[in-house]
Amino acid sequence: MTSAPRIRRCFGGLRLGTTAVLVCSGLLAGCQKQAMSDQPRYDPLASAATFPDGASARQPVPGTVRRDTDISPTPSDIPQKIDMALLQHGRERFDIFCSPCHGLSGDGQGMIVQRGFPSPPTYHQDALLQVSNRHIYDVITRGYGVMYSYADRVPPADRWAIVAYVRALQLSQHARLAELPTAVREKIEGSATQ
Repeated sequence: MTSAPRIRRCFGGLRLGTTAVLVCSGLLAGCQKQAMSDQPRYDPLASAATFPDGASARQPVPGTVRRDTDISPTPSDIPQKIDMALLQHGRERFDIFCSPCHGLSGDGQGMIVQRGFPSPPTYHQDALLQVSNRHIYDVITRGYGVMYSYADRVPPADRWAIVAYVRALQLSQHARLAELPTAVREKIEGSATQ
């Protein structure tokens, strides 16, 4: 009677040992090096007999939209009503994002420029007085020259507010006396005669 439990224990240990060997061999089989660089592939622009045109480079599927394409239509002019609230919001955004390079007055002499960064053009030069509002919006969106894109930092509505404020800055330096309201014109003319 004593030999039966001993035999069971022996076979139980054998089963456990066999199971352990099978598990370890399965784990070791999965540890071989993957040679993905050795798999069959086409080199860029190589010829390929697989395709009827003989080229490995495939044309994009019709209707494919480039990743950097803006699919939302962008208006050509400021879509919001230009009022004092929009100008104040534009000034706030301008002071945060634009003034470090362009300066608070738009003269291109911001704090970063004073520390050696290349000076951007002043907003008050004739060339920038003639550009469209959409051009200013696009420069904020995509960048220009050493200016990088602000599309990921400034939402579209804020970009248009900045455009409105830039136009107000330009007007502040190039306003004609005849364009001013009567009360302001009289105040200026009165102070000029004194």
